[in-house]
Amino acid sequence: MESGQSSVSCPTVELESRSPTGGGPSGVVDQLTLPVPQNIHISNITCDSFNISWDMDGPDRDKITHYFIDLNKKENKNSNQFKHKDVPTKLVAKAVRLPMTVRGHWFLSPRTRYTLAVQTAAKKPDGDYTVSQWSEIIEFCTADYSSVHLGQLLLKAQAMAGRMLPFSVFYRNQNKDYFHQPSPSFPSRDAQCRLMLPSVKDDSGSHGSPISGKLEGIFFSCNTEFNTGKPPQDSPYGPYRFEIQADLLLNQNTNLYFGDFYCMYTSYHYIILVLAPVGSKGDLFCKGRLPALDRSDNCFLTCTAAADGGPLRFHHAQDVILEVIYTDPVDLSLGTVSPISGHTLMSLSTTNAKKDPSCKICNISVGR
Repeated sequence: MESGQSSVSCPTVELESRSPTGGGPSGVVDQLTLPVPQNIHISNITCDSFNISWDMDGPDRDKITHYFIDLNKKENKNSNQFKHKDVPTKLVAKAVRLPMTVRGHWFLSPRTRYTLAVQTAAKKPDGDYTVSQWSEIIEFCTADYSSVHLGQLLLKAQAMAGRMLPFSVFYRNQNKDYFHQPSPSFPSRDAQCRLMLPSVKDDSGSHGSPISGKLEGIFFSCNTEFNTGKPPQDSPYGPYRFEIQADLLLNQNTNLYFGDFYCMYTSYHYIILVLAPVGSKGDLFCKGRLPALDRSDNCFLTCTAAADGGPLRFHHAQDVILEVIYTDPVDLSLGTVSPISGHTLMSLSTTNAKKDPSCKICNISVGR
């Protein structure tokens, strides 16, 4: 089942979320021999829609008035827990020419595996149905957010960003061993060159984010405290902090992308940004997948040249927590490592954190 663009305009079916009242998956009633769908094909898969077609041959094909689609999420340990439980998955569609488009963010979630079966039906005058046997069961997986969906999420993030504050360093907190004792426990460190190496992003944030589980990078922070203008002394990620001058990661040779906007059942909102050196592996991954931002003019993170030709100036959004992913290795010799004076607040960690699907500030009208 390949996802691709079709040159044929497919009708979008009007679905009723209810179970058929007549017949069943085990037989046919009322003398009609309705064809059983064969060779089901799923195409043009998005995060909340797909096209479906099948073959059907039989003497009573012209009697078909409806299709019944049995759509169920395939349960596994990584399944999306936020699918709306109160919506039936027996979908009733009027018979239209195939292929047809099935669309509905209330029962489809991004990046989720589903099983699907189809039967044909003929509606009787009393409102009951004559039905065929069920087709074979097939599986498919919905897609990530598209650039259109990320554009909608970007607009919501821009409304939340707030005013800009100056900063001068990016920083990353970890345990002491991560920085000082390379070992199998810390595979993101290179023992010989003292490099911090990119690793695959976890599943935190929006369920449909195209960077989760795919983009490789190193997480940094840049938020500062309003009263001091310096990084906060507390951290959820470890008691040791690596600091590096901002211009070493963000400059005219770096592309900036918007990655995600989410919250975790709290009033704090997080924005994920990607810093990718021009032409790098990470840059090639982001192009076409993520909205590109102007380094010197955006609502979240800026790098501007001083009017007098002095050093670059950097600002970050005040009202959100920025999570910055740098897609290339970083040499520890370019910065400093030191202990923080505050606490390690593990409860604030966003590692594999799931997005609140009920938040009206950071959700869009597609699968969460």
